Amino acid sequence: MAGKDYYNILGVAKNASDKEIKQAFRKLARKYHPDVNPGDKSAEEKFKQISEAYEVLSDDKKRKKYDQFGDQWQYADQYSRAGGQKAGYQAYDFSDIFSGGGQSQSYRYAGDDLGSIFGDLFGTGRGQREAAPKRVKDIESAIEVTLEEAFSGATRLFTIQDSKPCQTCHGTGRVHRIPCSTCGGTGTHSTEKRIEVKIPAGVKTGSRIRIAGQGRDGYGTTGDLYLAVTVKPHPVFERQENDLLVNIDVPLATAVLGGEVKVPTLKGKLALKIPPETQNGRVFRLTGQGMPALGKDTRGDIKAKVNVVIPTNLSEEEKQLFGKLKKLRDS
Repeated sequence: MAGKDYYNILGVAKNASDKEIKQAFRKLARKYHPDVNPGDKSAEEKFKQISEAYEVLSDDKKRKKYDQFGDQWQYADQYSRAGGQKAGYQAYDFSDIFSGGGQSQSYRYAGDDLGSIFGDLFGTGRGQREAAPKRVKDIESAIEVTLEEAFSGATRLFTIQDSKPCQTCHGTGRVHRIPCSTCGGTGTHSTEKRIEVKIPAGVKTGSRIRIAGQGRDGYGTTGDLYLAVTVKPHPVFERQENDLLVNIDVPLATAVLGGEVKVPTLKGKLALKIPPETQNGRVFRLTGQGMPALGKDTRGDIKAKVNVVIPTNLSEEEKQLFGKLKKLRDS
């Protein structure tokens, strides 16, 4: 079989079932979809290849023709009329499927059209197909922030790599079936833009920040930018939802007799009164000194956990005093 090997592109055997073909396509589509690989030309080309392969192999009639005639299966009827010899044919521009331009039509894959298949893959059901074009134009990127930035909010300059449809070929990659000289046949051209992003106070790992109108540009519409937030670990505080846990060292004498220690917060240090006979591991709560609740006018608490510090390098006098204490406690 000359030309493209659709079975090899999808990574399935020639006798693969419809279910195996569909599973292979879904797996590869998730990996190479342009939304997952913004600006990656090789992934975009791979995505076109696997979509082309699936368009044929998921249709029983097309698949039979492909098995006989290879990637020129669409001219099978002409070959048959010509007695099995290749007849003259007009070049077929598969990029129309992706661009929606030119002489595009509704392509169906084993009862599912492109919108249905990709909707299942990326969260858009049949009843939501009108929203699918906007989803394709959205950009999702990761961003790391410090706990201090999550506490107070911050502003960041963010650079976005974007791919815009080529204005010459209208995103098809071809002009009169000839590769577009402006975009080199890719249908897009890369751009870079810098935007200022506000990080709201209270974000946590897993938060998504939406910046409307900063996604990919299309014809008449622009998608949104979504930032997936990760808050970096802090050397002092452990975040527990909106509370902050911090360990505080309390000298043995202070734990026994009572006193005062300083507790760190993200706004500075606060004095904490330690009552007499405070046990190791006891937790004191400083109300309203924790993280702000995202989108709300409330705050969590700081939970200060006591770590009683046993003195070291005792002098002889100190050892004698502890000895006297031991005798008193044992009597």
